[in-house]
Amino acid sequence: MWVKLCCLLLYFLALFVLARVFEAVAWYESGFLATQLVDPVALSFRKLRTILECRGLGHSGLPEKKDVRELVEKSGDLMEGELYSALKEEEASESVSSTNFSGEMHFYELVEDTKDGIWLVQVIANDRSPLVGKVHWEKMVKKVSRFGIRTGTFNCSSDPRYCKRRGWLKSTLIMSVPQTSTSKGKVMLKEYSGRKIEVEHIFKWITAHAASRIKTIYNSEHLKEEWNKSDQYRVKIYLFANLDQPPAFFSALSVKFTGRVEFIFVNVENWDNKSYMAEIGIYKTPSYILRTPEGIYRYGNNTGEFISLRAMDSFLRSLQPEVNDLFVLSLVLVNLMAWMDLFITQGATIKRFVVLISTLGTYNSLLIISWLPVLGFLQLPYLDSFYEYSLKLFRYSNTTTLASWVRADWMFYSSHPALFLSTYLGHGLLIDYFEKKRRRNNNTDEVNANNLEWLSSLWDWYTTYLFHPIASFQHFPFDSDWDEDPDLFLERLAFPDLWLHPLIPTDYIKNLPMWRFQCLGAHSDEEMLETFPDSESDSDSENKEVFSSDREISEDDELSTFHRCSEGERRCGVESCSCASQYCHHEPCERKARSYGSYSSAGDMEPDWSAWPSDMLHCTECVVCLENFAKGCLLMGLPCGHVFHQNCIVMWLAGGRHCCPVCRWASYKKKQPYTHPQPLSSEPPS
Repeated sequence: MWVKLCCLLLYFLALFVLARVFEAVAWYESGFLATQLVDPVALSFRKLRTILECRGLGHSGLPEKKDVRELVEKSGDLMEGELYSALKEEEASESVSSTNFSGEMHFYELVEDTKDGIWLVQVIANDRSPLVGKVHWEKMVKKVSRFGIRTGTFNCSSDPRYCKRRGWLKSTLIMSVPQTSTSKGKVMLKEYSGRKIEVEHIFKWITAHAASRIKTIYNSEHLKEEWNKSDQYRVKIYLFANLDQPPAFFSALSVKFTGRVEFIFVNVENWDNKSYMAEIGIYKTPSYILRTPEGIYRYGNNTGEFISLRAMDSFLRSLQPEVNDLFVLSLVLVNLMAWMDLFITQGATIKRFVVLISTLGTYNSLLIISWLPVLGFLQLPYLDSFYEYSLKLFRYSNTTTLASWVRADWMFYSSHPALFLSTYLGHGLLIDYFEKKRRRNNNTDEVNANNLEWLSSLWDWYTTYLFHPIASFQHFPFDSDWDEDPDLFLERLAFPDLWLHPLIPTDYIKNLPMWRFQCLGAHSDEEMLETFPDSESDSDSENKEVFSSDREISEDDELSTFHRCSEGERRCGVESCSCASQYCHHEPCERKARSYGSYSSAGDMEPDWSAWPSDMLHCTECVVCLENFAKGCLLMGLPCGHVFHQNCIVMWLAGGRHCCPVCRWASYKKKQPYTHPQPLSSEPPS
């Protein structure tokens, strides 16, 4: 997970650098930056009208360019970035969808139950034509959708009873606006009563009702009272402007941030005394001032702070976020991080997508599960101070220059999704290239695996863990009182020859303990060897010879192979120390030794038990080949504690018999370690 997180951070850093490169290229080609102010005098009438439409100011009664230019100047400073965004938005001829309501419940669910948005609904009465024609309605939908106003059509033929109860006997327009200034308050429905059925007149009606929710200040005394008042709102945004009513984007944001941010419009059109404005630091109009407990922030001085709905919306969301905003942000980041697995994983294509689907499911499940206690934690009443300190941290961090760059980059890449996806794909391909190169240097075989090989290995893994899950070889406390594995007990009740043998990987054989057999009193230059496949010893060559043999050898052939041990060819080609079998302190080993005729003599030397692993049973004979352990030969122990020649037991296990030849305990399952009894008397060797 940390690798994917680092890759995601590198990707964000690359996006930040790429945005600065784009700014440098734009400055080199055109000679201006996005934050550079534009003189409205130099703009054409069409561009000025486009700016007014994006800000939500009516211009139908202003035929002259001078009047339109003055209205632009009264609403706020114009930057190159805002002008570029407005022109691109006008050129984009994408159609905006409008909702068709199916009945009362559908209308109630979307319109009356929505507390933080504005709806414009055209009601078509029975056997009547719509109030607004199709062409004008499409223009209306496109115009109001810029400000987050949703639209819909309710045909009374689908639910005549509801229309009759509402009194909609003729075609009309309905607007829904939150009635109170609290979050999740009541919604009031207003009906259009104008005579002129034109887009501009309807839009003025909408903006007038939306602006009525904003607190308006007309004199300096009222401003002084409001400025010094402390109430429930910790964040307030003031618009000081010489306008009849605030722009539509300002009114739409006041509805969207109901209960979080208070919007106040200060109309300075007829003010004679502006001394108090100078006292609080307002020297020019129009000005957008953010008032927080930490101080005053002038909106529009940093990168990306345009006079538009989208720019101010991202700015306010970063200062006063909702829990849902944080959840959506975490969801996007987690999924971007999970998709990195598609490039980090090497091997077959099917393997990449299987790992990707698994990672997406795991990460999203963990995200949702981790958010549940957070939501419950935030509902506790005595955590208000913690919540306030968190918002204070957000306000401090998001009013910096770096935060303004990040917001500007977010708006840029979100408006160009193709660029965002292409850069993400390019970054992923670079990760894939370097990861593939690294694994090839490490001689990893999975890089060249094809789809068929990986599917075959996946099926082997699935069948293995379906029938015989491999237990971990890590040391852990064994609390069970069972002497045997219950799975083995159930297997003994069945007929083994009538069942298909499960495919069990032989990787665990490499983790079994191995060491050299030594005797006391005999000098040896070799050290005890424990376990593992990376050790450069004689066991590597023996393992390779064994594993290269065919796994499909029949049992009779293998048994004959085990007993094919002549006196001239011993399994351990070193001098025998002929250790006596009476030193085997385990009863089954003694029975095996006596039954297979092991010998002892008075001159034999005692085995060096200190070189044996503590959980292995003391024994001097291999019950597979029925020969005594020779000095210096390589031994291997099983989890049950029984010991054999390394070559013998590997051949036994590789043939498909994954159990101990003595006690039939599964060779891949951990067992309670055996405690050696203390001998009654011990005599030092002569």
